Amino acid sequence: MRFRAGIALAALLIASAPAGAGPPAASVIGVPPAGDRVMAALSQRLFPLFDSIGADPGAVDRIIAKPGVTAMLAARTARRAGCGQDVVCIAQALIWTPSETALLVRAIPHDTAHADDGAAAQAGREVEGVNVILRTYGLGQVPRYPQIDGAGAIDPQEAKARLQAADWLSRTPRARSAQRLDTSIDYALALLDVSDRTDAIGFDPLTGGLNAPAVKRARSIDWKAWRYSAMIVTGVGPETPDTALSPFGKYHVRLAADRFARGDIAFVIVSGGRAHPRGTRFTEAEQMRSALIDRYGVPADAIVVEPYARHTTTNLRNASRLLVALGAPLDRDALLVCNPGQSETIASAAFTQRNLTELGYVPGEVGQRLSPTELSFRPSPMSLRVDPRDPLDP
Repeated sequence: MRFRAGIALAALLIASAPAGAGPPAASVIGVPPAGDRVMAALSQRLFPLFDSIGADPGAVDRIIAKPGVTAMLAARTARRAGCGQDVVCIAQALIWTPSETALLVRAIPHDTAHADDGAAAQAGREVEGVNVILRTYGLGQVPRYPQIDGAGAIDPQEAKARLQAADWLSRTPRARSAQRLDTSIDYALALLDVSDRTDAIGFDPLTGGLNAPAVKRARSIDWKAWRYSAMIVTGVGPETPDTALSPFGKYHVRLAADRFARGDIAFVIVSGGRAHPRGTRFTEAEQMRSALIDRYGVPADAIVVEPYARHTTTNLRNASRLLVALGAPLDRDALLVCNPGQSETIASAAFTQRNLTELGYVPGEVGQRLSPTELSFRPSPMSLRVDPRDPLDP
């Protein structure tokens, strides 16, 4: 009975705590806070730079010590505390302003692990990723693709509960987090968690699971023996929730099986996430893999599943990442296979501009159109940049 009473008292204390209070101390001095495997994996996936900083107390201290940073962080804490128990106000208070972002980005050490375009650029993407998550999943801002992204229509009480839970979770100590720098990062992670949108880690590690046979085969493959390192089969999601593979998806699978049978392609990368329609239980890449094996007899160790892409832009970006994971040389062509309409779109200048707008770069060089359904593709290492501004597929 004492144990149950203790739990009830703890719950009462948490519920009555001021919403703007700072992170509570660990319950026992010298005992580290608990680790959270889901939150840790999501943090590493979405915010690799701040995740590495959070794991190093010295790195946090060095950033806080930079000119102006301490005062800026104190102002953010005061802004949050001024909201009292207004959970919507708290979410708004945690948004990073342009001046706060610029100050923090300048404070990031240049030798911090980063993407190809530098630590400052990566820090900027990660801070803006926090803002996107707060605005989209906390404040109801309409995302770029509202039919598949965002929280969707939810009950107002549920929306309030998610904001409150995210606030509490962001102020509860977590091992290896960046909470001591600023709680907004853990708030964003918690907001995705309580919204059941941890899509970004749903299939990790990609080198295991369904991809294990292909990864094992790739270790000993002679890439020079193949005309193409891989065939990238793009997704075309269905529009009805009970459809496992769309009509166009079935056509793409037939095209892929026919082309693979010529014997000059090392691997088939099937690309498509759990996106269309919102809330579908089917992952397109898994369905394409099953069809290739069951209907066409393509060997499992020749198929690589890319289960995260939600758009044609990220079909190409994520396939490029998988080619790196397989050890494929990036100076060799891959082959894009899809329906004539999508093929024409990918070859267009408008698609190049869409990549620049949404990704900030082109994920690879789209070569000539070899047929109405085939294009050559040379992957770019820039595709390795992690971008949490698309929090379901960074």
